[in-house]
Amino acid sequence: MAMTSTPAVQKLYDVCKKVFTPASVPLEAQVAKVRAVLDSIKPQDLGLGTIDQHNRGLGDDGKEKCRPILSRYVPVISYLHLYECDLFSMGVFVLPASASIPLHNHPGMTVLSRLLYGSMHVRAYDWVDPHDEKLNRNPSIARQAKLVIDHVLGTEPNGTEPQQTSATEVLYPTSGGNIHAFTALTSCAVLDVLAPPYAPATGRHCTYYRITSHEGEVEASDQPGSIEWLEEFHPPDDFVVQRGIYRGPRIIPSRN
Repeated sequence: MAMTSTPAVQKLYDVCKKVFTPASVPLEAQVAKVRAVLDSIKPQDLGLGTIDQHNRGLGDDGKEKCRPILSRYVPVISYLHLYECDLFSMGVFVLPASASIPLHNHPGMTVLSRLLYGSMHVRAYDWVDPHDEKLNRNPSIARQAKLVIDHVLGTEPNGTEPQQTSATEVLYPTSGGNIHAFTALTSCAVLDVLAPPYAPATGRHCTYYRITSHEGEVEASDQPGSIEWLEEFHPPDDFVVQRGIYRGPRIIPSRN
């Protein structure tokens, strides 16, 4: 009887189950194990072929199909839910060209993001004073953040070499660009692992931010290390993330 290989997404679940615990932030050596599996995952491992065709306005036969007029002007982002428990979550964001996810935070979370296909611009910040409890308790107060990432992942739209490869990127609770924004330069998909996932009941809210001016401050540059002021805001009404259909292999949770 022929042996069947373990699906890549199941391998990702298995390693996440072993690495992430409620005790503390995972060590770099532990994160590296998850990262190695993420780096090996391909779009087809998650059943993304058909989804990508629909995202580009193509039917299952690869031919042009009609789309609502609204979709031509308001790019709708899809989220494909793979798995979630108290310790971690796994999911894919599928972005059409020009779609963007505003700056948002990941409080107390370690996040691994892998660009599966396409190209996107990533801009990310860390708080200058991440342990300031007064500011942490009042997210509506504008505060200083340091630019740590400002680059393109994947192939540039004009076909030139990318500034960065699509290897998995990692952010931590207070470093690595915990507050980040994505802008799709072409249609693209990002596989995210969040540990632990958002949980409003325990204080892990997703808060959105925008750059704001501050009296007496010199306008910041786009160079890494530059300081800018970020303030909480509500995304515009046309920022839409809809639940998509995951067509990849089913994840089988372990019992322990």
